[in-house]
Amino acid sequence: MRHCSVQVRSLLTRDELDRYNALMEVGGYLEDQNRYDLVYPVQKEIDILILPAIERLKEKSRDRDRATAEFLESLKNQEQEEE
Repeated sequence: MRHCSVQVRSLLTRDELDRYNALMEVGGYLEDQNRYDLVYPVQKEIDILILPAIERLKEKSRDRDRATAEFLESLKNQEQEEE
């Protein structure tokens, strides 16, 4: 079973995180039983489950990029006003 990143996990809602943990436990059990034929659908379900959290992470990154661009623009404006 492949875990998602800590950043993505931190953006899961409580319900999503509970489901994620349960699916990981089931997948781990199936791996221990060498039932890799059943692990694949569980992993696919996890991949679908974490998509909203990935989108939330992307949005946070876009917000940070916008804030950085605004800050750099304000510095540029300050330099122009001082000249």
